[in-house]
Amino acid sequence: MKMWLKVVLVLVVVGIIAAIGLYIYINKPNKDIETAKTEYTLKADDIYKEYSANKAKADSLYNGKVIEISGNFSKIDAPSDTLVVAIFTQKQDTTNKAKSDDPFADLGGDIRCTMLQKYIAETKKLVPETAVKIKGLCNGMNGADLIFEKCSIVK
Repeated sequence: MKMWLKVVLVLVVVGIIAAIGLYIYINKPNKDIETAKTEYTLKADDIYKEYSANKAKADSLYNGKVIEISGNFSKIDAPSDTLVVAIFTQKQDTTNKAKSDDPFADLGGDIRCTMLQKYIAETKKLVPETAVKIKGLCNGMNGADLIFEKCSIVK
């Protein structure tokens, strides 16, 4: 067999294997967060305090994990009919205000929980400042806010 034919044949086989691998990677099933096993169960205030104290350590523990948080949620943000976010607003910490030169050091953040479609109607009916348990995928801190995705209400 001629050398160029061997090279072409090897390239075709490698291309087919790469295409199959890419297809499998792209079409892998998404993790079903609603039915997934909860890895941590925490109070909303506690997980927020952990992230505020040491973001790197908290990320190593919680980022990408299924977590159930509980607490009194403060409000619902519904920018559209298909997107609803339950928000746990954290209290402002003014204990270190005099020690910091940062004018935003005393601002509290939020825990923002983007709800799954099937929980939107139920989430909109929740009354602010009532206790609720929400399970979702922790995506870490985004500025002052702690982000959870694919959230469901735990009954």
